Amino acid sequence: MKYTSLDTPAVLVDMDAAERNIREMLDGAASAGLAHRPHIKTHKCVELAKLQLSAGAAGITCAKLGEAEIMAEAGINNILVAYPLIGDVKLQRYAELHKKSPGLLTIVNSIAGAKALSDTALRSNDKYDVLIEVDGGTSRGGIAPGDASLEFADSIRGLKGLHICGLMYYPGANYSKHDDEGIAAAADRERMDVTGTAKLLASHGFDMSVLSGGNSVSSKVPQHLLGLTEIRAGNYIFNDCQQLYFDRVSEEQCALKILSTVVCKTGPCTAILDAGTKTLSSDVFHGTDLGYGRICGHPEIKITDLNEEHAFIASPEPLPFEVGDKVLIIPNHACVVPNLAGGMYKIRADEVVGTLTVDARGASR
Repeated sequence: MKYTSLDTPAVLVDMDAAERNIREMLDGAASAGLAHRPHIKTHKCVELAKLQLSAGAAGITCAKLGEAEIMAEAGINNILVAYPLIGDVKLQRYAELHKKSPGLLTIVNSIAGAKALSDTALRSNDKYDVLIEVDGGTSRGGIAPGDASLEFADSIRGLKGLHICGLMYYPGANYSKHDDEGIAAAADRERMDVTGTAKLLASHGFDMSVLSGGNSVSSKVPQHLLGLTEIRAGNYIFNDCQQLYFDRVSEEQCALKILSTVVCKTGPCTAILDAGTKTLSSDVFHGTDLGYGRICGHPEIKITDLNEEHAFIASPEPLPFEVGDKVLIIPNHACVVPNLAGGMYKIRADEVVGTLTVDARGASR
């Protein structure tokens, strides 16, 4: 069946493009001596996680413990829970998961959190491998690189339930860089922050076996990340307007698209589509007028506004669409779309070849 026969709105994954994206990321990582631990919060899908692993990924990264539980239940090991585990309920869940998930590790970024995690390990006659979260310039919970990270490591050195085995760094600030020079400079800063902090901690007796960094921006310039041990790109499997608008990727490299139908023409240059915030999300690029996504093949047409079930489009010229026509949309932020949809269609050469289940949909605890 041709994908154009699907009812809409429908989320499509071009499997050929996704597989190319996976191979290119792994090849780039290997060229710089880096392992790849992809972030599965982008797709939350066991089948796609296993595809990444079968292609050569060294493990996976999960945003939340609920995702990790679902992936582990599906037989996936070497999971990094890249989020602080706070509260008795989560600590008990982690203790249970640790007993049945080889290679499991997580992060710490507060003394209180580290102490509670250590106490949980000791109650289970266990010891947990942990990475210290180092701030990558987003002030999103990590410890500042350098002396502050050493001071933090020293403050939790005596916790007998934990084994500090490295650092985790999220370089989110690099999404604001829109040219090769800026991206390279941000990656260089990431490398220096991580390797410099690791060298300092190692000189004080800490194990720095795992130096985890990278996202879908810096991981595409892996030669600037030499000295790290692994990267954690996530969005790269799909790509989206975060990179398309700034010429980092082409439409053909954007593997996730939304099929939508023109349900109303409000004028020769304006119309309404049947995909709103419940399909595309309301993510925008602040400080720009780029709209809510790209209609494939028509960069001149802007998605100007969204309601829950409506997308409003406008063109400087008469629209080439009539009521009932279908269009493909590349979302601003692909990572949100699978969790909204719950299911996706696998496409090859315009044919529907199967479906993908978003196994960890809603697993935000």
